[in-house]
Amino acid sequence: MQLENITQQIIHICADVASFINEQSGKLQKSDIIEKGAHDLVSYVDRTAEEMIVERLKMILPEAGFLAEESGSNTSETYNWIIDPLDGTTNFVHGIPIYSISIALQKNLETIIGVVHEMNQNECFYAWQGGSAYLNGVKINVSKAEKLDQSLIATGFPYNDFSRMEAYLSLFNELMRNTRGIRRLGSAAADLAYVACGRFEVFYEYGLHPWDVAAGAFIVKQAGGKLNGFDGGDDVVFGKDIMASNGFVHEEMLQLIQKHFRLK
Repeated sequence: MQLENITQQIIHICADVASFINEQSGKLQKSDIIEKGAHDLVSYVDRTAEEMIVERLKMILPEAGFLAEESGSNTSETYNWIIDPLDGTTNFVHGIPIYSISIALQKNLETIIGVVHEMNQNECFYAWQGGSAYLNGVKINVSKAEKLDQSLIATGFPYNDFSRMEAYLSLFNELMRNTRGIRRLGSAAADLAYVACGRFEVFYEYGLHPWDVAAGAFIVKQAGGKLNGFDGGDDVVFGKDIMASNGFVHEEMLQLIQKHFRLK
């Protein structure tokens, strides 16, 4: 399997779908927006974008199954695509950047390709197994900051699962006081891509789904970063939480998470 070639095909798909999404950004009406769960929005744009992606990916790898945000799970035994056609829908419907397309390919539950296309800056982050990580054709790496007090942190705010809010806010408070700042972009895929290219040193969040993180997490790994769940486990795609870092500050950040979430 020519992973680099498949990655390039995915990049072209993302560019086409991004053009569609951007064309719709000024046309969306309130009546087009549906609340599929508490504070969880979707529109015809998400669904049409996903249909476009799935149709094109089927042509690349007909035997692969799908795990997609809008159409659900139709997985196969070996190869599966994990897709978020519009990560950051709330930003999109409010006319606020940032929002992204996220596409990953897994073989036997191991990610082998990841592509994140952030539309507002027309930035495509990508990587394939055995290769490096790239942004618009240029190789990228995580930052070299060695301490949290030298670090810019990204996170995501829970929107319907508030069961861990006390721990989350306690950690947030300590990070506010002891880092260069905290940012909340509204697209986990973009947050992870920004860790990969060195804009952030750390990203952490709980309550995410595989389609939010599969591609971005793989790109971080290929860019030299490190990933764990809050408990130190390795399953960040199907786990309940994720912490990604440049590697240098990883243990310091993981210890803080585990202190506040009382995991040790």
